[in-house]
Amino acid sequence: MTPAALLEALVATPSVSGQEGRIADQVAAWVESWGGRVQRQGHNVWFSVGSGPKRLLVNSHLDTVPPCAGWTLEPQVPVWREGRLYGLGSNDAKGSVAAMLLAARALLEKPQALEGKGEVVFAFTAEEETGGKGGIGPLLPELGTLDAAVVGEPTGLKPCTAQRGMLLLRCVAHGRSAHVAHAIAAEAQNAIHLAAQDISTLAELRFPSHPLLGEARAQVTQIQGGLARNQVPDRCEFFVDIRTTPSMDHSAVATHLSGVLRSEVVVHSARYLPKSTGANEPIVRAAVTASEGASTIGSSTTSDWAFLGNLPAVKVGPGDTLRSHKPDEYLALVELEAGVAFYQRLIGGYFEEVARG
Repeated sequence: MTPAALLEALVATPSVSGQEGRIADQVAAWVESWGGRVQRQGHNVWFSVGSGPKRLLVNSHLDTVPPCAGWTLEPQVPVWREGRLYGLGSNDAKGSVAAMLLAARALLEKPQALEGKGEVVFAFTAEEETGGKGGIGPLLPELGTLDAAVVGEPTGLKPCTAQRGMLLLRCVAHGRSAHVAHAIAAEAQNAIHLAAQDISTLAELRFPSHPLLGEARAQVTQIQGGLARNQVPDRCEFFVDIRTTPSMDHSAVATHLSGVLRSEVVVHSARYLPKSTGANEPIVRAAVTASEGASTIGSSTTSDWAFLGNLPAVKVGPGDTLRSHKPDEYLALVELEAGVAFYQRLIGGYFEEVARG
């Protein structure tokens, strides 16, 4: 199967988060036809190639977001135009999945290439886009000890060695209610006004800048308060989204804001941790070499890397992150073919870097 045909088949198989059964079956069938021994956990598919002291995880996700408004083509019917495959998930992240599968096929055809050097664990996961119980996190105990990881996301094949996290805070301003007509006499305290003061404080707040990711800002994304138009509100709730950098500790940030704001601050979600990998790690050196010396980059989007603990990792894959979750998403054939060659160089290069010490 050619790279073009494989990607087309993946895009033609709908796999919105929570509905990955068909695509997981298809991937498993392909791998088994190539001689791989597939394991399953729900709609997660994984298998390994090679043997040796070090184990490298190569991971991407099978699911997509639902199609948004604005498509000029049928989102789930792949169409080739001028060397580009248009279709939902073509860029995020079925291009990475296709390139990784083809790299795996090459290794399955010549397993001796890794014999004694190391083992590659290929894992293709479900429900990564929803941030719920899916993704790589629940699968890790089944995969055994790992030494490094590659996370497939569209980065233009530039090695990403730093990724933002996501800290969501629920803030509640508490006031004292009264009839609007008697607000001053009753010494009422308007919770919306208190929340507005805190929101202004957040807008001016600055965190230390990261060399690859830049600075982080607190963004208020939702606000709700008041029960009636003629009543001073005694409660106003708002949510704050902070895309954190590796130099920021989620607990420390929440504690700091609790001391700065008058509103009550509660951590709503802190599970997407920021990540970074040092330049001297073998996986980073191998990724830079595989990309023919490209500079490492930072990424503002989250991925399954957030759940890999302290495992040294790079996020890298064919495509462009700016095409993700947008109408008329596409991946160019030349990008896909370059991705296959890149992953092949990266896998071999990683074990060479490990042997080099």
